[in-house]
Amino acid sequence: MEKLSNRLNRLAPSATLAMSQKSAEMKAQGIDVINMSVGEPDFNTPDHIKAAAKKAIDDNWSRYSPVPGYADLREAVVAKLKNENGLDYSTDEILVSNGAKQSVCNAVMALVDDGEEVIIPTPYWVSYPQMALLAGGTPVFVNAGFEQNFKITPEQLEKAITPKTRMLILCSPSNPTGSVYSKEELKNIAEVVLRHENLYVLADEIYEHINYIGHHESIAQFPGMKARTIIINGVSKAYAMTGWRIGYMAAPQWIVKGCNKLQGQYTSGPCSVSQKAALAAYVESQACVEEMRVAFERRRDLIVELTKAIPGLEVNKPEGAFYLFPKCSSFFGKQTAGGKTIATSSDLAMYLLEEAHVATVGGDAFGDPDCFRMSYATSDDNIREAIRRIAEALRKLK
Repeated sequence: MEKLSNRLNRLAPSATLAMSQKSAEMKAQGIDVINMSVGEPDFNTPDHIKAAAKKAIDDNWSRYSPVPGYADLREAVVAKLKNENGLDYSTDEILVSNGAKQSVCNAVMALVDDGEEVIIPTPYWVSYPQMALLAGGTPVFVNAGFEQNFKITPEQLEKAITPKTRMLILCSPSNPTGSVYSKEELKNIAEVVLRHENLYVLADEIYEHINYIGHHESIAQFPGMKARTIIINGVSKAYAMTGWRIGYMAAPQWIVKGCNKLQGQYTSGPCSVSQKAALAAYVESQACVEEMRVAFERRRDLIVELTKAIPGLEVNKPEGAFYLFPKCSSFFGKQTAGGKTIATSSDLAMYLLEEAHVATVGGDAFGDPDCFRMSYATSDDNIREAIRRIAEALRKLK
């Protein structure tokens, strides 16, 4: 009998990866698809980082790496956290994993027991609730919609906490919205967290360096919060290294020790060569990070200006990351030329793929059915052409 485990049957497939795959299939058929569905910088990994990887290969860094990552990379992460964030960690409080995605999952699996609750502000990155379910936990969604710039308030958080609450997942800068929590906003959330002794914050800071409002703020900076925070970060977004699969957590030693035990059983240490590349990313020139950030900011300004001009779409101005999350609910109930009704943002995303040949992702996948996500991690020309096509396709709906 063909039967998958209940654990697996609880999970939904990744909508972002599914949309990206569908657009790739259309491209393979010769259709000119502009892919704005996937959260991946379109830049190549900087040359000095690639050179470090080539040297690592020549120097025979080809054997199993330690489960928590090489000591020199963990030392570089400690130095980064001190120099850039003003946070004091030891190498025993750092665990390097196969991408920040594994780091997030490690933390959820290590801390959340069956029936415990994980507070997830909506909109959310698609994998957060699935990871909570995988751990046997219960996702608790707190709505932070368009009107409040997609950020939860301390009052909302306090109201959502119960005796079963174990974790709050906070992503800033945010995927899918690009919203960034200010220092004052984080301080107010920290005050709520500290009133509940069994509550931990998973702070997903992977978009830290793609920030358009100045210095990144971490919730771990406030008194008492370092002991309650698991910082997740990595090299994928800031250094255009998505395929190298290197992420890390910075957390209290007992949590890192538990995650090390978990990782040791199901993946072991991350790729040796990728770690040497990541080391170069952290210890050598940071000029590439700023160059890419400036390009993303220019693209942000471009896509916001063009999208705001489309009747029926409501647009906020993202403060970080490389996503736009326009409100599109005014199109619900309208019909395509073929007589199909647009009932949800996922319907709209599919219509835009089929009619405009632009791949986006419906907001249903992110817990906000009124919006859809576009990644502007693509060229200025692609952005102009994609928004032109989207505007034309939306005009055809009746």
